[in-house]
Amino acid sequence: MSELNVKEIFAKNIIKLRKNKNLTQEELGEHLNLGKTTISQWEKAQKLPNAGSIEKVAAFFNVPKSMLFEEGSGQFASYGRLVNLPVVGKVSCGNGTLAYEEVVSYEPTPEEWVNGDDYFYVIAKGDSMTGARICDGDLLLIRQQPIVEDGEIAAVLIDDEIFLKRVYKQNGNIILQSENPAYPPMVINQNDNKNVKVIGKLKKVMINF
Repeated sequence: MSELNVKEIFAKNIIKLRKNKNLTQEELGEHLNLGKTTISQWEKAQKLPNAGSIEKVAAFFNVPKSMLFEEGSGQFASYGRLVNLPVVGKVSCGNGTLAYEEVVSYEPTPEEWVNGDDYFYVIAKGDSMTGARICDGDLLLIRQQPIVEDGEIAAVLIDDEIFLKRVYKQNGNIILQSENPAYPPMVINQNDNKNVKVIGKLKKVMINF
């Protein structure tokens, strides 16, 4: 996603957040120790906030930083409680149980998003899913589950590597489809030696900025 698109998404979200609190640009700037001009530039998609300002905005509105850059967030609300979910780099499925072997970090996430289910994040790698607007470095929220419907995007464990693909089942084969024509489908026969397991369904994409 281009920097311009990210600016536009942030602009729409900061306007919603400000108006939900019935604040003027000047009042928001005072709360954040920033000038009205800076807030105006954000809302006109002329510039992006730096890392320190992102921290201030997220803390002031009580929302996750990633949500500030999520397209189509709808009407924002402040979240009463955030839970820390692991950003997973490597998993294993010994004895049929999913285990996180490498946790890169933890991401504050609204408790309302998880509804008591098991969730984790992975980081998108490469450009094989750009047609689904998933880019290298994006943070992907995954609900842990072993089965998905045909055509849904899932995190799939092949041996020790996590792939994000659309999953189809056909004539005993598992077909992992990319969203980039440069990448052919991965067709895996159930009799192959590869250890293939769906470990979760994609629920949200957090834009990398």
